[in-house]
Amino acid sequence: MAEISLLELGRVREGFTRADALHEARRLAQHAEACGYKRFWVAEHHNMAAVTTAATSLVISHIAAGTKTIRVGAGGIMLPNHAPYIIAEQFGTLEALYPGRIDLGLGRAPGTDQLTLRALRVHPEEAERFPQDVVELQMWLGPVQEGQRIEAVPGSNSNVPLWILGSSLFGAQLAAELGLPYGFASHFAPQALDQALATYRSRFKPNEKMAKPYALIGVNIIAAETDEEARYLATSQQMSFANLVRGQRKLTQPPIDDIDTYWTPQERAQASAMLNFSIIGARDTVRKGVDALLERTQADELMIVSDMYDPEKRRRSVEIIAEVMGKKVGASAY
Repeated sequence: MAEISLLELGRVREGFTRADALHEARRLAQHAEACGYKRFWVAEHHNMAAVTTAATSLVISHIAAGTKTIRVGAGGIMLPNHAPYIIAEQFGTLEALYPGRIDLGLGRAPGTDQLTLRALRVHPEEAERFPQDVVELQMWLGPVQEGQRIEAVPGSNSNVPLWILGSSLFGAQLAAELGLPYGFASHFAPQALDQALATYRSRFKPNEKMAKPYALIGVNIIAAETDEEARYLATSQQMSFANLVRGQRKLTQPPIDDIDTYWTPQERAQASAMLNFSIIGARDTVRKGVDALLERTQADELMIVSDMYDPEKRRRSVEIIAEVMGKKVGASAY
């Protein structure tokens, strides 16, 4: 059975604050740890009203400080937005504080709109340097070489594990060439999943750290006691994607009884295409959906998005998914 992990955006709910979202993210990580999840990742996005994980390394530290064993990391850092040296310092610091628990997933998308890129002082062409920046970042996180005059402190000799993340063949090819683990963003951009996985596995170059490819895929799973309840809870995420199609930046909304009263047929088609890899239902439905997905992809790990409005229902969803995946669910010690 594949490993399971969680992806978190620190979503702000209608009627609640940004601080509430960040504290709830930590509580969710604590619950995921008790449920046997392997990783808890947060993603870099900017200028999105409902997303509080823009300062990604700070959020990772907040989550890691509240947990003990689960791996915490970036899913991912949008490397063209940053100097590799700065990221080495940030994640070297995290590794020093939480040794053996930090992951660094890297993407080349901006994680925002073109106007916000200007505020970040980033030129769009920076993305063309992504392969070179990944190699440079590896160097800063690796051992100091004789004659090296600049060192990332902390960072050097930390060897924080790097991942290549993406939703196209470019990332699959780069991950294979560098012999790194690969994560595909099928939870919102599923179209090229099968081809990307085939490309990654066929072109993978083994190295001293990785003898064979390791593929992680994103999937939306909303679990509840009944299929009907799960479909109701899933409407919050569906409304978020409808708002994305509309170009509206809204907070996460409470679920509604009939999603078809919210979106038009065109919006439904566009949002549903992005949410194609979604499993919504009770235990048996989730089990069948996961089995079919793993049979199709042979993924080593599922990065699960379980977005919904009610934090208690969300924690229950995380728990049900873990039970379906054969994890021994314990009580949180926090």
